[in-house]
Amino acid sequence: MRYCRVEVEYRRWWGRVEGEEVLLLTGSPLTGAPEPTGGTVPVAAARFLPPVAPGVFYAVGLNYRGHIEHARAMGHPGAAVPERPEVGYRANNALTGHRDAIVRPADLQGRFEAEGELVAVVGKPLRRAGADEAREAVFGWTIGNDVSAREWQHGDRTLWRAKNSDTFKPMGPWIETEVDPLAQTTEVRVNGELKAAFDTGAMVFDPYEYLAEMSRYLTVHPGDVLWMGADGTCEITAGDTVEVAISGIGALENPVVEDEPIERSRR
Repeated sequence: MRYCRVEVEYRRWWGRVEGEEVLLLTGSPLTGAPEPTGGTVPVAAARFLPPVAPGVFYAVGLNYRGHIEHARAMGHPGAAVPERPEVGYRANNALTGHRDAIVRPADLQGRFEAEGELVAVVGKPLRRAGADEAREAVFGWTIGNDVSAREWQHGDRTLWRAKNSDTFKPMGPWIETEVDPLAQTTEVRVNGELKAAFDTGAMVFDPYEYLAEMSRYLTVHPGDVLWMGADGTCEITAGDTVEVAISGIGALENPVVEDEPIERSRR
């Protein structure tokens, strides 16, 4: 099944994708078995929202050896193969949907980059779980584009704006529940040109190992998401269109635009 969230006439709906149509549903598949309302919207014309509004937004870094080697070659400290699955956090305000614009801040200098990532959507609570239980707790899989402002990433004390500015985390277009995500291929294209491609499953630690380790110390809830990292980055700029495609799941596409200049207040 492919489940999504769409906006129709200013109202938000859960939907199920069937062929070229989205069937609007009575509620969330994460909390029950919703029925079709009878309403539909064409996929081509749908206003897709991020396919889930997560309670907590978890993110993995340096989870592919190729990415680690690249980071080490660029002289970044801490670029080493991790010995255990450790997770970070991102901000929900950064999420945006399929076809929505990625906004490059007007005062940003330096590299502005995209990374294609597999995203696990949790469907059951997890606490002190093993890998098998973690596997059963995953509701489905979607696609993320981890947009980063590199100068801010390396110059600020935290990742508060480098990773978490508004629109820096496109996610979608839907949740696929019937796919083996670790047997797929991830591709990133900018203006139709292939910029990165890698085996999605070639991770240092897989999603189930991460979820099991996380659950030793914190409770993971239905609707939480876990972004799984990338193997390869590509530079983007205003005027580009970036697409992240994962076989068996779909394709997430977003245009890049320049923000309006910021007028800073005076004291």
